[in-house]
Amino acid sequence: MKWLFLMDPLETIHPEKDTTYILMLAAHRAGNPVYYLPKGGIVLKDERVWFHALHVTPQNEYAHPFLSHQWAHFSEEEVQVVFIRTDPPFDADYLMHTWLLDRLSSSVIVMNRPSSIRMVNEKIWATQFHNLIPATLVTRHKQDALAFRKKHNTVVVKPTNGFGGSAVFVIKEGDTNFSVIFETVTQTGKYDAILQQFIPEADKGDKRILLLNGTILGAVLRVHPEGDHRNNFFSGGKAVATNITDRDREIVAILAPHLQALGLYFVGIDIIGDRLMEVNVTSPTCLQEMNRLYHLQLEDTVIAFVHTLLSEKESL
Repeated sequence: MKWLFLMDPLETIHPEKDTTYILMLAAHRAGNPVYYLPKGGIVLKDERVWFHALHVTPQNEYAHPFLSHQWAHFSEEEVQVVFIRTDPPFDADYLMHTWLLDRLSSSVIVMNRPSSIRMVNEKIWATQFHNLIPATLVTRHKQDALAFRKKHNTVVVKPTNGFGGSAVFVIKEGDTNFSVIFETVTQTGKYDAILQQFIPEADKGDKRILLLNGTILGAVLRVHPEGDHRNNFFSGGKAVATNITDRDREIVAILAPHLQALGLYFVGIDIIGDRLMEVNVTSPTCLQEMNRLYHLQLEDTVIAFVHTLLSEKESL
């Protein structure tokens, strides 16, 4: 039975840091046939879901991370597991993939549940937990934004669908660029932006915690490079070892039942200081950084969990 990885093109993978790559390696080590599922490779035909996918052998060689075999066309009856690992943004292709994967038989494990990925915007969903997050405003109206900035002095402005630290601005009290930044992020009121009270601990980095079925898998502190306020690795941030605090555990305990109920098994949450910032469900990363910092092989834990889910389904 096949394991499919819906992901960006193989040639775009950076094997030294890519989480999807080591999940594929672990799946292969566990004896599962691994297939690369490209965007557009899902077909709805004859009331069943079909796939156009490439059989690959992932190998632990950065220069040649995959051996490609044959392209195949097969139905969902030949599939055990689908990992949704295409990178954000959550665009029209991503949305279509979730709709089509919704049609899969319940016998197929999907990591994460497609309908829940649609539901959980990585920046907006967390706002329901108002005691966990910093003061937050979502708006496209400049007057709302100006009032929020006046109240909180230093604020962060970012788009609702951004990723990798793109278009994230820190605006300090008295900064005359506020209006032009807000207009840029909202495209002059065409789209909503998120404004949040600046958390001073951001200067020390932000903590990514990976959760597996609501349980802490690992954590890493992402620290920004000199001359940049953004801690994301896409923006040049570096990984530093960190500890799990009582506040981190409190946040996880509150989120976990919601994530489990939604079938969001593999999730990354971002914490600055004692505040929850984002809940990442589309394609959580940082597994390799955690492995290197703590001398672990966490991808095997994820694959073992998927096998447990399969065993539970078979026993029903």
